[in-house]
Amino acid sequence: MIEYNETIEEFLAQHSADVEEAVRKAAAAEIMPRFRQLAEHEVDQKSGPHDLVTDADRLAEQYLTEALSALLPGSVVVGEEAVHADPASYDAIRGDAPVWIVDPVDGTRQFVQGDTGFCTLVALAQRGTLLASWTYAPARDQLATAIRGRGAHLDGVRLRSGAPEPGADLRVATSHPDYTTDEQKQALLGVWSEGVRPRACGSAGLEYLAVARGELDATAFSWEAAWDHAAGILLVEEAGGTHLTRTGEPFRITGGNALPFTTARDEATARRVVGLLADGA
Repeated sequence: MIEYNETIEEFLAQHSADVEEAVRKAAAAEIMPRFRQLAEHEVDQKSGPHDLVTDADRLAEQYLTEALSALLPGSVVVGEEAVHADPASYDAIRGDAPVWIVDPVDGTRQFVQGDTGFCTLVALAQRGTLLASWTYAPARDQLATAIRGRGAHLDGVRLRSGAPEPGADLRVATSHPDYTTDEQKQALLGVWSEGVRPRACGSAGLEYLAVARGELDATAFSWEAAWDHAAGILLVEEAGGTHLTRTGEPFRITGGNALPFTTARDEATARRVVGLLADGA
């Protein structure tokens, strides 16, 4: 099995471009040919009408599972659709082997609607530590990458999240009401306060990219599925931002987090949002 630190670093130095190529090829082969071309039989519901899956999700994940496993022998893949079929497979995130965390189409609802606001998310982690991530929005031809300790980039340009402008309203993307419990809705009410401009989130991956670019100040999310958050959290971290749960601890991709949690452009903003979530509880 590949050992953490030196060998993984060598892998990323030599093969991060190969991962990027695999992500692009998966989108080109399985996602974009179906964009705005989906037939009715290619769209299904999982838990309900707001939880959709398409043939593009399934086939892109299959493509990435095969490609990424081949690139890094001894690694495992935790993908959204595979976990839906076998929930126990999620436990690999807590294991010792390097793990690829994959969301083949983040923003499936947008994809089904023909909106460009969707992306493919891939993160590489080991023993709960995020090591690298790729966020690809194929309909917009944007690729954001992050490698721990080496910064975050969008199409090769370094990302720096910065800090909100003093005195300006805080721009916060929150969990969509369709995906929150009554308790979470109560906590999120704290964000609906003076000096804050909240809105329902779209694709989580693209919201994280907006934070890393300084176009959005923070998120306030109420679920912890690693495939939605892993790539974006590292992207924001490497751009200079941070993340905190409701109890003021860093978000853990291995689970057990106090929800909702925030990811923000800087530490001060993260603590401000956490305070608002506590006030709403």
